[in-house]
Amino acid sequence: MPEETFVIVGASLAGAKAAETLREEGFRGRVVLIGDEIERPYERPPLSKGFLLGKEPRDKAHVHEPDWYDKHDVDLRLGARVDGFDRVGHEVRLASGERLGYDRLLLTTGASPRRLDVPGAKLQGIHYLRTMSDSAALREALSPGGRRVVVAGAGWIGMEAAAAARGYGNDVTVIEPEPAPLYAAVGPEIGGVFADLHREHGVDLRLDQGVAGFWGAGQVSAVVTSGGAEVPADVVVVGIGVRPNTRLAEEAGLEVSDGILVDQSLRTSDPDVYAAGDVASAYHPLLGRRIRVEHWANALNGGPAAARAMLGREVSYDRVPYFFSDQYDLGMEMSGVAGPGEYDEVVYRGDVPGREFVAFWLSAGRVVAGMNVNVWDVTGDVQELIRSGRQVDRSRLADPKVSLAGLG
Repeated sequence: MPEETFVIVGASLAGAKAAETLREEGFRGRVVLIGDEIERPYERPPLSKGFLLGKEPRDKAHVHEPDWYDKHDVDLRLGARVDGFDRVGHEVRLASGERLGYDRLLLTTGASPRRLDVPGAKLQGIHYLRTMSDSAALREALSPGGRRVVVAGAGWIGMEAAAAARGYGNDVTVIEPEPAPLYAAVGPEIGGVFADLHREHGVDLRLDQGVAGFWGAGQVSAVVTSGGAEVPADVVVVGIGVRPNTRLAEEAGLEVSDGILVDQSLRTSDPDVYAAGDVASAYHPLLGRRIRVEHWANALNGGPAAARAMLGREVSYDRVPYFFSDQYDLGMEMSGVAGPGEYDEVVYRGDVPGREFVAFWLSAGRVVAGMNVNVWDVTGDVQELIRSGRQVDRSRLADPKVSLAGLG
């Protein structure tokens, strides 16, 4: 294989782990990893957690040490933009004019924040959180404390940003059009748990209303809600979701629908092109349908899975979706998919008011998702329950004396 060239577009966690796996699996050909940021590949959770809170240094987020790429003969191109690729000619076109031939191509182009298209949206002081530089700028804005912070959107990024802002001693208001925080991710039941958590920490939650616009003379000074209220603001954080970066795939004629469509081996409609991470809408063998997962674990594991598939290995990428969050004194891990319409009831084990419990989302008596809140070392058992697809006895599921390992 020495003559082969594998190109990875997207110097992300998924892309970096794919390059690492190619070398670990013995690939001796050329590996080119291209990223449009000048920062070497990094993990994103610290951007809304440890790094944003000032508790972790910048370098801790990086996937590899600075010299790893040279030591493993990975041609890392930073600050390089890809304009497109030619599937017939097997070439990647860079904005610099350079053309790179490839035998296999992996797209790990990630996603970009959805932007608010309302009056005043271009005022200074309005932050989006996706990159390391975004996080550094937001930390600088929050760290003095004593500021009026408005968070637009009560998803995971919004809630973690709100917790960080309160941690620095700022006044925080969250505006969310759904009836509960995290509604699309966990439904109203656990959304209510997080609502109580943030209210107890002094956050003003404005639910069932959106953002209609911003006021300010150059610098944002207020947020106007859909109900007509004006909320004073020195800093605004917008966290209303992301869009997968599919432009390159679309222009190349690949099949795209809320992400680049890939099979269970992460192969696109072109047999020599693969996609992984946030940008991939993958067929999930366990769920029996396509799913696009935006969380850290999907990038961590999806990149290596795609790399093995590129090498001709048999790959069936069927990991249970996994996510974790830390907000104030609440730490949690979540496995599975539990948005509205995905389940018909929630069963609890443990102390919900004391925020030390496990929640299970059930559909037709089967566990489809689980979240352990300030309870540890149970993720494996929760995921096994999801994988088993078996109906469970609700009373045993709710009983802390019954081992989860015996229910799957």
